[in-house]
Amino acid sequence: MSFSFTDPKPNNEPSFSFTGPNPADVEEQLKAIADMAHEILRLVAEVRRQISN
Repeated sequence: MSFSFTDPKPNNEPSFSFTGPNPADVEEQLKAIADMAHEILRLVAEVRRQISN
């Protein structure tokens, strides 16, 4: 089982690719990425709030 995605915009950024022996591993990796993304967005919102004050 493999999972990959690329940025739809044409650029030179690397694409992400995950390979796992079963779908559960891919789900776990996707959940970890989603958790990191939520944390990053939370931190960005906090910085923006501090800048605007």
